[in-house]
Amino acid sequence: MKLIFAIVNGDDSAAVSKALGKNGFRATKLASSGSFLSSGNTTFLICVEESEVDTVINIVQQKCHHRKQFVPSAPTYGPATGELPAMPLEVPVGGATVFVTNIERFEKL
Repeated sequence: MKLIFAIVNGDDSAAVSKALGKNGFRATKLASSGSFLSSGNTTFLICVEESEVDTVINIVQQKCHHRKQFVPSAPTYGPATGELPAMPLEVPVGGATVFVTNIERFEKL
């Protein structure tokens, strides 16, 4: 048995959840947030047989999309002008981060 941790952007969470269910996979969803943007993510915990790992990863990959987002930057200071206004930065977001670990024992009670 394998445990898959799939961390996906909150915007892609519903599509991943629906696709996993449609393909017969059960998942536990946890609300999470990243440290850089502090934006909402969903972490899926999915326990599967080793032969099903690639299928689950393919589902997650198909439903998670990369996009760009603007975030505020810190104001800068110049010696002649004083404080300069903060300019938004464009950063890539989305996609997924997936971890696969071994499971010694799994019980559904």
